[in-house]
Amino acid sequence: MANIREIAALAGVSVSTVSRVLNHHPYVAADKREAVLKAIHELQYTPNRNAVNLAIGATRMIGVILPFTNHPYYSGMLEGISAHALEHHYDIILCQTNYDVAEEERALQMLRDKLVDGIIVCSKQGDWALFETYASYGPIVVCEYTDSPYLSSVYADFYKSTIEAMNTLIAEGHRRIGYCLGRTNSYNSQQRLAAYKAQLQSIGEEVREEYCFFHCYHFDEGAEVLRSMLAFSKPPTALLVAGDQAACGIVIEAGKRGIQVPSDLSVIGFDNIPIAKVLELSTFDYVSYDIGTTAFDTFYRQWEAQAADSGPVEKHELPCQIIARSTVGPAPKKQ
Repeated sequence: MANIREIAALAGVSVSTVSRVLNHHPYVAADKREAVLKAIHELQYTPNRNAVNLAIGATRMIGVILPFTNHPYYSGMLEGISAHALEHHYDIILCQTNYDVAEEERALQMLRDKLVDGIIVCSKQGDWALFETYASYGPIVVCEYTDSPYLSSVYADFYKSTIEAMNTLIAEGHRRIGYCLGRTNSYNSQQRLAAYKAQLQSIGEEVREEYCFFHCYHFDEGAEVLRSMLAFSKPPTALLVAGDQAACGIVIEAGKRGIQVPSDLSVIGFDNIPIAKVLELSTFDYVSYDIGTTAFDTFYRQWEAQAADSGPVEKHELPCQIIARSTVGPAPKKQ
């Protein structure tokens, strides 16, 4: 089997030039790149990936931890990661965890074992201490806020957006407002809940625990929220929903049950996924694709900086803006 020295001799270039071409380095003269590629073809050279990785100290692989793939929020994020990974000649290893901490740690061990150059965490269940334990092995970028000095993060201010959503509903006269969230113990959920409770208290309303719904991710879980509200003697007249897919499930189920949106029930979602536009759902524009691209770019900068024995972690707050459509209206006269 041919080796890179034979390629260099045939192409009339240095071994280091061959290495740069093999690793897609941008700073190679066009004529030299063409000569190397021609020599590779003539010699029918196939690189030994393990040897190349050992030589350059990089795998050109990145691990992506996410709870599930069948959700538009995470698929959008993954699309953004993939687009910029492709630009930088990186492959992706998907690690679906279903919020199982053991699976999260198994994925992190790939970084320790040098099977990947870094990790992007779309969402997680484990404590920050778990992720910090592995940060010395390579860049870890998380897609939620953390003040950890060891982890880079890409995030939105969910406290601020929840305040804005609550004020929108309060301005329409709503007082019985419910909230649909994902997990109970995540930082994002805690921030959202804190803002929700603060705004209710600001108008003299008690926080009703039965108005808080958890584990709402998909259409069917949104529909179940609507069905459970039918048993309430005084159901909410408005719902904040932490994800558009569950919010759309609520709107669709309401139509089946003869509940008019927004005259009987106002709904605000979050994410602005395509179906939100179809159903005219009022929501927040927080583009998961942009989260993915920013997360990958953050990883890549940190990876290159680490090679130069530097590279502080980065914190990036992305904007989210309310989009008023047709699912928010005045509170019913009889509340």
